[in-house]
Amino acid sequence: MAFRVYTKTGDKGTTALIGGVRVPKDHIRIEAYGTVDELNSFVGLVKDSFGHEATGAVLQEIQDRLFTIGAILATPPDKDVKMALPDLYEDDITYLEQAIDQMDTVLPEMKSFILPGGDIVSSYAHLARCVCRRAERLCVGLNEGEEVNLLVMKYLNRLSDYLFVLARFILHVHNKQEVPWRPRVR
Repeated sequence: MAFRVYTKTGDKGTTALIGGVRVPKDHIRIEAYGTVDELNSFVGLVKDSFGHEATGAVLQEIQDRLFTIGAILATPPDKDVKMALPDLYEDDITYLEQAIDQMDTVLPEMKSFILPGGDIVSSYAHLARCVCRRAERLCVGLNEGEEVNLLVMKYLNRLSDYLFVLARFILHVHNKQEVPWRPRVR
């Protein structure tokens, strides 16, 4: 029998975590990995819109790691799961840091806050950064009641940095100017 997208098991407002535990669909754990899924879609939008081959490879790697994070978040920490699950490593964070450092070599020094925008693809990267920050906040909130793998929070924190620098890099590649924030003071 073919795999079906619909199972009808969530029709009453609950969903199953990996291992079978059912929780309400508005549980913070579901909010966290749902937001990571939303982030993954935005990363795909940036990748497809930018069309920069080297950056596309990095973004695809990030999308893979976000699926890993989703699997980690979809698994209750106290449940012994029989299936093999992907894992996150410190090297994944180092990979992001190296990508940030590489883009930084061609970017001008920041002398003020910059306004998101200047180019539609750069704006997509800023949207992805904002969703990433929300995912991070949700993981921190989840961690107050149920343990969350520290590498998940660390990865999301570094990923938001990467997405910020990527937004700047996109402007650079597209030969567009950053718009500095000029605070209005009286």
